[in-house]
Amino acid sequence: MPKIEQKQVVVNEIKEKLSKAKSVVLVDARGLTVEQDTVLRKKLRDAGIDYKVYKNTMVNLAIEDTEFKDLAPYLKGPTTIAFSYDEPIAAARIISKELKALPKLEFKAGVVDKNVYDASGILKVAEIAPKEELLAKLLGSFKSPMASFARVIKAVAEKGEETA
Repeated sequence: MPKIEQKQVVVNEIKEKLSKAKSVVLVDARGLTVEQDTVLRKKLRDAGIDYKVYKNTMVNLAIEDTEFKDLAPYLKGPTTIAFSYDEPIAAARIISKELKALPKLEFKAGVVDKNVYDASGILKVAEIAPKEELLAKLLGSFKSPMASFARVIKAVAEKGEETA
């Protein structure tokens, strides 16, 4: 296969992943040992996240005219990409947890819900609680006023019975 066709295969692979991804996180994983990288890859794979190193030129070709085109300035030096397909902030959250144990691992940038974030922005995004936890808090906040209202009605009804 000629070299140009090989490159086109890689560009098409990246485009396909981007088309399905809800978020993309760019990291610099230089300095990680093979063991550390393997552990990180397993955690990401278990969460349904693709994590792969691509040449920056291939990524630049793939992101042209897409919602990810604003990542181009961050494609300098070795870049590893995490594609999250189900939960938008899953990749950022998992990588963020690993930053403490792997100080050589660092965020470069990311795109979540069509918004581009730099390294500090993607760190903040990673701190957002999972969807299920946020829904539980929301439902709890709905339940609290209703429970208070029910207690007041019950107290009024009991007081009405006492005076009758």
